[in-house]
Amino acid sequence: MFTCKAVWNKLAPLAPLARASSTLCRQGGKRAAVFRHERRPPLVQQAHMSSGPTGGGGENAIYLVLVGAACLGGGVYVYRTVSGDKARYEERVTQIASRLGNPAAQPDAPVKTQPEAAAEAASESTKASEPAPASTAAPVEPTPAVSEVSAHAPYLLIGGGTASFAAARSIRARDPGARVLIVTDEADLPYMRPPLSKELWFSDDPAVTETLRFKQWNGKERSIYFQPSSFYVSPMELESVENGGVAVLTGKKVVHMDVRGNKVKLSDGAEISYDKCLIATGGIPRNLQVIERASEEVAKRTTLFRKIEDFKALEKVSRELKSITIIGGGFLGSELACALGRRSADLGLEVVQMFPEKGNMGKVLPEYLSNWTTEKVKKEGVKVLAEAVVKNVSYKDGQLEIKLKDGRAVKTDHIVAAVGLEPSVELAKSAGLEIDSDFGGFRVNAELQARSNIWVAGDAACFYDIKLGRRRVEHHDHAVVSGRLAGENMTGARKPYWHQSMFWSDLGPDVGYEAIGIVDSSLPTVGVFAKATAKDTPRAATEQSGTGIRSESETEAVAGPIAGPITVGTAPAPPPQQKEDYGKGVIFYLRDKVVVGIVLWNVFNRMPIARKIIKDGEEHADLNEVAKLFNIHED
Repeated sequence: MFTCKAVWNKLAPLAPLARASSTLCRQGGKRAAVFRHERRPPLVQQAHMSSGPTGGGGENAIYLVLVGAACLGGGVYVYRTVSGDKARYEERVTQIASRLGNPAAQPDAPVKTQPEAAAEAASESTKASEPAPASTAAPVEPTPAVSEVSAHAPYLLIGGGTASFAAARSIRARDPGARVLIVTDEADLPYMRPPLSKELWFSDDPAVTETLRFKQWNGKERSIYFQPSSFYVSPMELESVENGGVAVLTGKKVVHMDVRGNKVKLSDGAEISYDKCLIATGGIPRNLQVIERASEEVAKRTTLFRKIEDFKALEKVSRELKSITIIGGGFLGSELACALGRRSADLGLEVVQMFPEKGNMGKVLPEYLSNWTTEKVKKEGVKVLAEAVVKNVSYKDGQLEIKLKDGRAVKTDHIVAAVGLEPSVELAKSAGLEIDSDFGGFRVNAELQARSNIWVAGDAACFYDIKLGRRRVEHHDHAVVSGRLAGENMTGARKPYWHQSMFWSDLGPDVGYEAIGIVDSSLPTVGVFAKATAKDTPRAATEQSGTGIRSESETEAVAGPIAGPITVGTAPAPPPQQKEDYGKGVIFYLRDKVVVGIVLWNVFNRMPIARKIIKDGEEHADLNEVAKLFNIHED
């Protein structure tokens, strides 16, 4: 042992030289082999002598241990990472499957991403591949209820108002076998809205809120519904019923439109595909911002009048409370004021009407006629507050308090906000349809078309009038006319909108007017009036036409179209009546000296004449002569 150590001590200094020489020899041999294109013989692993102290060979063992530990640690890390990702993936798939209520969506056995190096890993993989026990399965959601409607409707009409019904009737007239589906968020079948603020309030039937039947001014009775329920087919049977028909799906709202896929989504999640679609969503009553910002107590005591349920609620309120204030001086506000004023004496009800204009319907009628109308409303038992701008509404001591900007204050039990209509255009975003920035509503062309297979009619349509330019109209007759035209074009008619729709308003059975075109009090006007007779009232007009909805009277012979051009005579006309009693007359609205609008004041069944004047678009030197066409000077 000692001898070997002595020998090693003598040879150790020579070890570096030996290693260097060996290295040079190997490199030289390699170069020589390359130059001679000889194959280098395999080298036997060489032993290296250590020049360190005794036992230095342990360094190699330590090196090997460190390298092995690093490899093992890396393998463990990779394995744990992959296993963790796998577990998170399985958990995510399980969550998705449970939402869909599909237990079959559980993941299969996990795929092995590396050889199993340990029995524990193999065991975990085996456990993952086993099906989960029934007790730990994700809860399954209840199966959706059976759909109330067929999945496809060749003609889909969104909205259950006048425009939709007119379109359905027009479609069926041109295509007798058509299958038409009307979808409405209201609980009622299609009905006419005008009686809600007119005739229904003058009914003697205490059950009018249930029957919704009323006597017209001519004494005949009718329902506000266009057709009874027997007229319609069941939505479920629409696809299979012989010869087609019209179905109404009530209480459902279309919340999304996929125009590329030709389908809509309903509020209950159901989807309906279509071939052609009409949007006739109408509008929602506009509210005052001061009321919207007020307390919940104010909101509970405010009515936005539009639907059957609003009529029922306000009728009940009028019998139970002591005072009602109507904010708004337009058509609806003035009609409701007169209707409630008529019954105020019998019910002991105080009725107040306030508006920012100088008189009732001040945005429509010239000032002198607006003032006369205001006096008429007052005679109906209404307290009228003109030039009244609401500043604040609050609830205190059991009543609402309305404060005006000029310092006046009104205490009341209930408020009716009749300040206009906002077109319902919620579907524009999902459908990618254009909204008119000036008038609101869906922007359509002269054929009421928004896209290749989508039409819009009624209050929500901003259409191009070939005579008066782009417009949006919120009246019953426009809903009838535009709905009818849209239905015709949905069946291939391709007709432009040229018919000037009319609108009317009644301040009770004795005073009413009909209007057409652009009637704006800011335009220059010319009025021609005459003494009224007993037949110059809304009551007499309905007796003559046989219908309470005067727009329908245009189909009667008495209101037939005019043949040939309009001509006026040369005989002098009586001077316009400028006294306070404007019995009956014609008001012309001018733009660039051309008649663009006409109001017939207590003159009825002459609308085709007014329509012809606007259609001709001519400048008239003497409108007194034109007024003769309406026979206002007849006894």
